Amino acid sequence: MGKKKSAIDKLDEFGEGTVVGLSIKSLLAMGLTVATVVSMWFALQADIQEAKKLPKPEIQRIEYDLKDELIRETIMDTEEAVEEMKDQLDKIDQRLYDLQQRK
Repeated sequence: MGKKKSAIDKLDEFGEGTVVGLSIKSLLAMGLTVATVVSMWFALQADIQEAKKLPKPEIQRIEYDLKDELIRETIMDTEEAVEEMKDQLDKIDQRLYDLQQRK
């Protein structure tokens, strides 16, 4: 009975004469994948360099005013919602008080 070989022992057998079952189709797919990743990398690097050369966008007064208006409207809406909740809480509180008085 022969001793069962471990994965490490099998690696020792890997050499020039070892045949790896890769088809031409697999090799082409791997090559195209590598080429695609490399081309995407260079395109991204070119876009980064171009973006570095562009002037920084300035915030114009109208943008500032619109953002300020939006924030103020949001605050007013929140204030109205809080007032509505306060009124509902007052009603609930009054109902609880009335129920306790009936007992």
